[in-house]
Amino acid sequence: MTSATPVLYSFPSSDLLTESLATYITKIQKEAINKKGRFTIAISGGSLPKTLRGLIGKPGVKWDKWHVYYADERIVPLDDPESNHALCERELFSHLGGALPAAQIHHIDESLLGDIEELTDAYEGELIKEFANKDAARFPVFDLVLLGMGPDGHTASLFPGHPLLSEADRWVAYIEDSPKPPPKRITLTLRVINHAAHVAFVASGDGKKDTLRTILDEPEQGLPCSRVRPAHPGTVSWFVDDAASALTKYARTQFGV
Repeated sequence: MTSATPVLYSFPSSDLLTESLATYITKIQKEAINKKGRFTIAISGGSLPKTLRGLIGKPGVKWDKWHVYYADERIVPLDDPESNHALCERELFSHLGGALPAAQIHHIDESLLGDIEELTDAYEGELIKEFANKDAARFPVFDLVLLGMGPDGHTASLFPGHPLLSEADRWVAYIEDSPKPPPKRITLTLRVINHAAHVAFVASGDGKKDTLRTILDEPEQGLPCSRVRPAHPGTVSWFVDDAASALTKYARTQFGV
């Protein structure tokens, strides 16, 4: 089975990156809604949610059709500053005036914070309710998974050299020894990410240029980001600024939808 070849879009400013990413997401959303009446998206944390503010007030965004999941989440209360849900709430959801129904934002069960195994099973159950009877596939097929890139090449909560990279059965897995605090997290597995219809990475800043060069120019190094290659006909795109792409020799593609 062939896998998607990454497409690199590089922009001279963060504003252009943000605007173009919003246009891209809106296009994927429209295609999904036209096909099946809903749009399923998984979002990671870090600096990514702030980049999604280009969607606020953008024509064509059908928030009532969105079903939002988290590509990974920290095992902390939902209002904790470390929570990816809290970050998305602050940067995006709270600015939508209720247009995205709260019931369609699928966060972890806060009552299960003391039992990471049960919490993981419960979150996987949320995915099963959405996907199990709708997509004829062994793994869920998200319309879009949005990811960031850590300085070590990790993405979601999949870290270099960690056994979770080889998880072959679970949809959602937990980690208790994250090299980046907090140590306890859940994450979509690589198999789930690579079954998505579309995956998009977002990275910006001079501090990302060395890692991005390794990921795109030396994929044989096997960094987690390099291992995100959705099966054909899936796509994987990189939305970066020129500072982040300064060192890579990977071919740029002019953005257009």
